[in-house]
Amino acid sequence: MKSISLFFIIFPMLIFSQEDLLNEINTDSISYQYETAAFKGLKIVNFESTKLVGKKDFTFIVSHRFGSIENGINTFFGLDDAVTRLNFVFGISDGLNIGFSRSSFQKIYETSLKYRLLRQEKNGFPFTIVGFNALLINTSLDKDNLPQLEFKHRVGYTAQLLISRKINTNLSLELAPTFFHDNYVVVDEQDNSQFALGFGGRYKLGKRWSFNADYGWHLNRASSSPFKNPFSIGLDLETGGHVFQMHFTNAQPMNTNGFLGQGTGDWTDGTIFFGFNLSRTF
Repeated sequence: MKSISLFFIIFPMLIFSQEDLLNEINTDSISYQYETAAFKGLKIVNFESTKLVGKKDFTFIVSHRFGSIENGINTFFGLDDAVTRLNFVFGISDGLNIGFSRSSFQKIYETSLKYRLLRQEKNGFPFTIVGFNALLINTSLDKDNLPQLEFKHRVGYTAQLLISRKINTNLSLELAPTFFHDNYVVVDEQDNSQFALGFGGRYKLGKRWSFNADYGWHLNRASSSPFKNPFSIGLDLETGGHVFQMHFTNAQPMNTNGFLGQGTGDWTDGTIFFGFNLSRTF
């Protein structure tokens, strides 16, 4: 639990100290031109993007992931086995967001911080760098099945660095080195502390449409694990204050620990899940 506290105390301190230092600089003599709109959605597909909610803006995201389409009409192409996540994100400042969500997958509650460290500049610094930290509680674990279950076993957390570059008007790419930890893991041989490297990108197809894709490479998955690396593709549609994301993926969970550590689908045998994210900013 000490590690969790450090995640949520040290990083905000770094942000605010950085802002204080910048305020002391005479900005009249410096003109920065930042690249904007590398990503339109807060997520690429599964992975967080480097986009943040603006200061004092409130964004509500409904995420829905149907069951596998492989069973066809028997489960109405996954409708009967759907998972839903409700996520609320508030912009404390333009560079700092706080979020809270609840997912029907394992009845997970999650709180998160997302904060910008550096921004891509035109003819300057080449990347936007954003940090993401999350703390989750799995409330579905049952003491009848796990007699030695304690509250600490329900806890997991995530630390992620999101590094993106807007290559040109149409193309943006992102790299996401990720550490995540679950105090309880399904596979006994699996280390509780796990590492992954995410890759993602967005290609603009038109004024309102874009093609998105991301992939998570798990770096220390147990050899006996039945879970798979998540690969996802989708389309983003911008409609006024809405961003509507439609996608196909082989991971049904939507929290980072879930889609990286417990994705069960396999593109080669048709265990694919259709889903969407619908966000509205107030």
